[in-house]
Amino acid sequence: MMDLNADLGEGFGRWTLTDDEALLSVVTSANVACGFHAGDPSVMRRVCALAAERGVRIGAQVSYRDLAGFGRRAMDVPADELAAEVAYQIGALRVFAEAAGSTVSYVKPHGALYNRTVRDAEQARAVVDGVLLAGGGLPVLGLPGSRLLAAAEEAGLTPVREAFADRAYTPEATLVPRREPGAVVEDADAVVRRAVGFAVDGRVEAADGSLVAVAARSLCVHGDTPGAARTAARVRTALEDSGVTVGAFT
Repeated sequence: MMDLNADLGEGFGRWTLTDDEALLSVVTSANVACGFHAGDPSVMRRVCALAAERGVRIGAQVSYRDLAGFGRRAMDVPADELAAEVAYQIGALRVFAEAAGSTVSYVKPHGALYNRTVRDAEQARAVVDGVLLAGGGLPVLGLPGSRLLAAAEEAGLTPVREAFADRAYTPEATLVPRREPGAVVEDADAVVRRAVGFAVDGRVEAADGSLVAVAARSLCVHGDTPGAARTAARVRTALEDSGVTVGAFT
């Protein structure tokens, strides 16, 4: 079984970025922006209502406080402050999820925070502390082998290993930084092929052509890439055609 997730609710005010309605007809888990890198109360409320209506799990996509940089700029936030901000974001989304008759089912860091917690034990623990502060013992999505998943498991939370169908990998099974050429896989055929490889074979071709093992329970297709909804639909069809059951991990 493979969960299929996407980043949603990444609009703000009059600006929209993700095709939330189309993606929610495909994915099984929705990583909803909580206002720190994107999203606002109206967007969060609408996406939660749509997700609840369609039986899609709602996850809090927490971020550094970086609207201008879309949460993708490196920041140094004290651990206590970061934990409080993570809890704040989860709490804000929980209000709208529960109002829609659902709940926040998991937490996933976004952008620079996600990448930082792969290797930075202090920031990883701060994210986990924020999850604990928010209550509920929520599962945490992260990169296999990351400090984040180790900290989550140590704290008694469920670590959920995640792979990215539309991101390039290094030979060490980490993500190629977005500032480098080819970091985002834009060819839809390649995204579909890589998705099936993760789910069926547990491996992916790295940027240098080598094959690396990536054991994942959830597969992400970014919602802010061109044609994301169409690509996600193709990914789901290809997974099911390959004998993979697509379903939420929670």
